[in-house]
Amino acid sequence: MSELVDIVDSLENKISKLLHKVELLNQAKGRLEDELIQIRQDHEATKNSVKEWEEKYESLKLANSMLGSENNKTEAKLKINTLIRELDHCISQLAE
Repeated sequence: MSELVDIVDSLENKISKLLHKVELLNQAKGRLEDELIQIRQDHEATKNSVKEWEEKYESLKLANSMLGSENNKTEAKLKINTLIRELDHCISQLAE
């Protein structure tokens, strides 16, 4: 009979340890999920920042070519032609 009590006590002890480990793992999981959310937000902010800097770079490149720089002159001309076509299209839509 005492062997049965020892076995039950041993099982209760092991179950208690397992439940404690489960709780610790759940807490670690929660921290990792919070960290993942923060990392995703940081990543999105970084992507937006990179996009803004790329747009600024393109604007500066275009402005530089319009100021008489030999670099990217054809690109500036193409951009101007595109803007003119867009303006013509808008004017034709207003005329209708």
